[in-house]
Amino acid sequence: MSAPSGRLSRQAATFVAVGGAGWLLDVAVFNLLTATVLSSDVEGGPIVAKAISTTLAIIANWIGNRTFTFRETRRTDVVREAVEFVLVSLAGGAIAIGCLAVSHYVLGFTSRLADNIAANVVGLALGAAFRFVVYRSWVFSPRRASAEPVRSVVERAP
Repeated sequence: MSAPSGRLSRQAATFVAVGGAGWLLDVAVFNLLTATVLSSDVEGGPIVAKAISTTLAIIANWIGNRTFTFRETRRTDVVREAVEFVLVSLAGGAIAIGCLAVSHYVLGFTSRLADNIAANVVGLALGAAFRFVVYRSWVFSPRRASAEPVRSVVERAP
C-alpha cells in the first residue's frame, strides 16, 4: 500500500472510530433529552434536543480528530482550526437536523424510532461523509501553511 493510500485508510478508520464515539454521545444525549425535557410534546423539542446533542458531539469529535485522525496535519493555529472545524461540523449537523425536520414535520413520521432513523442514521451518515471530505481537504489539509509537522519521539525529547 502506498503512503498516501495508507494515510487515507488510517485516517478513514480513525475518523470512523472517533465519529462512532461522538455518535454514541450524540444519540445518548438526544434520546435522554427527548425522553425527558424535550419530548415531541414540547414545541420544537426534537430539533432543540438534536441541536444540543450535536453541539456536544462536535466538541468531542474535534478533540478526537485533532488528537488521532488528523494528528499529522493538525494546525498550529488552534483557534482558527477549531473555528473551521466547528463551521464544517455545523454544516454536517445541519444535514442531520434537516433530515430530521423533513421526516418529522414534512413526512409526518413523529415516533421516536422515526426521529432516530432520520437524525441518527440517515442524517449522521450523510453528514459524516460530508465532514470527512471537508476536514481532510480544508480544515486539516496538509497543503495548509500552518499545518503542524509530525515530529518523532527523538525530536520531541528535551
